[in-house]
Amino acid sequence: MPSTDWQKSFYCGEGNNCLSLAASPDKTIRIRESEAPHTVVTTTPSQLASLMDAIKAGTLAPHPTSLQKNVQSRSSPPGSAA
Repeated sequence: MPSTDWQKSFYCGEGNNCLSLAASPDKTIRIRESEAPHTVVTTTPSQLASLMDAIKAGTLAPHPTSLQKNVQSRSSPPGSAA
């Protein structure tokens, strides 16, 4: 099995909070996070482009779990654990 040529942003440096991307022979894009390098997400170039467009435009919907945490923290009385 050929090795994967992972690429990460120059701006990431040696940090542990970085995304790396790699093109695969089957013409898909692989994405991993530096803190969990064995977890790899595979997508197509067009799906990745759509995701990037949504991020840049600010139209990416929040994850439902994030919304629930936000609602819980707003409804908790002051001084209570959320």
